[in-house]
Amino acid sequence: MRIAVISDIHGNMEALNEVFDDIEKYGVDTVICLGDMVGYGPEPEVVVQQIISRDIPTIMGNHELAMIDPSYLKWFNPAARQSILTIMPWMSEESMTFISNLETSISMCSGRFVHGFPPDSIITYLFQIDNKGLMDAFGELEEKICFIGHTHKMAIVSYDGKTVIKSPLKEGLVKLYEDKKYIINNGSVGQPRDGNNTAKYLIWDVAEHSVDIRFVPYHIARVTNKIVEAGLPEAHADRLW
Repeated sequence: MRIAVISDIHGNMEALNEVFDDIEKYGVDTVICLGDMVGYGPEPEVVVQQIISRDIPTIMGNHELAMIDPSYLKWFNPAARQSILTIMPWMSEESMTFISNLETSISMCSGRFVHGFPPDSIITYLFQIDNKGLMDAFGELEEKICFIGHTHKMAIVSYDGKTVIKSPLKEGLVKLYEDKKYIINNGSVGQPRDGNNTAKYLIWDVAEHSVDIRFVPYHIARVTNKIVEAGLPEAHADRLW
């Protein structure tokens, strides 16, 4: 079983198209999205419709949560809040119904998929959890591996029952060990924040106990122009570079 894991698309259809093209080269069995399809980027409706049309299992992200429960907007910075308020009228009834029905986590193939932090937090960031909290989370995690998004920075946390080890993830194949548990931060398709402006996703090979970290170039200028033309905060365009 080979599962492509995508996250934090943020209305960036240019990046998502390139990621879909890359995924097709590797014969994956399924694709899972960890949420934040919307926010920041200029094409949230198109992105959500693509996810729907491809029947991709999807987790609710904090940006989706804010769209269905505006009380969460207080947690956003002013530019992010403006982005959500701007794009809401663009969304179709079908897309909003899809967003409203998203789950907070999925379990498949001894893996858990959640936007923020296991077992099912939408809003908790990995960097907010100290080593004691990580050990507790690993102890409660029924699955061997948990994929998360939210921070837009790829990272891997391993636990052998005694020691927590945190490391950044680089492009290429990473071997996993059966006697360890892992939390893997999936990075971002549409708005990476790790100093590398390519779209990020990974392919989990369940049988081979490995993840292939994929860095995919896309046409950034097209997206930045669309952001400005749509009247969204220019900071969201500048950050893509």
